[in-house]
Amino acid sequence: MSKLFTPVHLAVPEGPGLTLRNRTVLAPMCQYSVTTLDGVPHAWHLAHLGARAAGGFGLVFTEAAAITAQGRISDQDAGIWNDAQGRAWSPIVDFIHSQGAAAGIQLAHAGGKASTYAWLPQQVAEHKIGSISATDGGWETLGPAETEIFGLTSPWSMTLEQIAASVQDWADAALRADAAGFDVAQIHAAHGYLVHQFLSPLTNTRTDAYGGSFENRTRYAREVITAVRAAWPAHKPLAIRFSGDDWVEGGWRIADTVRFAAEAFELGVSAFDLSSAGIGKYHGPSGPGFQVPLAAAVKQAVPDAFVTAVGMINDPSQAEQVLVTGSADGVSIGRAALKNPNWPAVAASELGASRDDIPFAAQYWRAHW
Repeated sequence: MSKLFTPVHLAVPEGPGLTLRNRTVLAPMCQYSVTTLDGVPHAWHLAHLGARAAGGFGLVFTEAAAITAQGRISDQDAGIWNDAQGRAWSPIVDFIHSQGAAAGIQLAHAGGKASTYAWLPQQVAEHKIGSISATDGGWETLGPAETEIFGLTSPWSMTLEQIAASVQDWADAALRADAAGFDVAQIHAAHGYLVHQFLSPLTNTRTDAYGGSFENRTRYAREVITAVRAAWPAHKPLAIRFSGDDWVEGGWRIADTVRFAAEAFELGVSAFDLSSAGIGKYHGPSGPGFQVPLAAAVKQAVPDAFVTAVGMINDPSQAEQVLVTGSADGVSIGRAALKNPNWPAVAASELGASRDDIPFAAQYWRAHW
């Protein structure tokens, strides 16, 4: 059996923790499919996530689920800011579980990158790119400071009262996610969204207790982690997704991520997913597995955590190599899973697993993996 398809245990502060059937993780990917604009997930989300659970993933993450309406990336994003959304997620979670996978939700707030047009072919064809116009229903956005770095309408700088309210929003969303039955909650602190905006000196130009020094710039993230960990059951793993490096001089760098990951682990985060960039013009590397070194650096800093690598990991042998070299404990698969919802089953077959050890839905046994 390849390492990719051996079970893995995610430890927690209290209780037995969570065991995944294998080390493949469906990465959160925006679907821009809530055409009702109310944040309520529906049949598309069941079909999309359910297919990947049936296809063999060990852990299936939702798209970024906004913790407030104002925090949506687009107006067609799914959410978890009210009870109706929480109830709608519940049957989706149940189906994921029925296929042998664990269910994770990515809690998110886009901050200054909110209120943008959905990234769909029709929108692009109509040149609807960037900030949603007021006539199309765009809304005011909030961030740690005003900034033009994203090429979007500048956010308003958050007041201390808004920061405190935002922290509570994260905790409230975690409570709803628990009620919906999710096994893992992941805080989205990557890709230039709100938590990342506080972390990076490129977007956080505040001069109060939430800006300036490393301690101050990480204060909001620490408060979010602490609030979510308190609301999220102690027997369930708490995860975080980092942009490990802005790849911009003067920005958030991998040394900062390594330092803060150790602090986050002490605050109760037990799983880390390492992506990168999202703020400023990209100056980083590219190519298959280009972000694996970021995961390896965090794994070295927090050896007892479950660390996943993500980014252009498409080939099963490549994924296996990430694990056998000790760079990460698991791999997050994104675009490759959009092309093939059965990526884990196909990968297990290619890596030589016996038919009995290949994770696939019983209804598909005639596929001869």
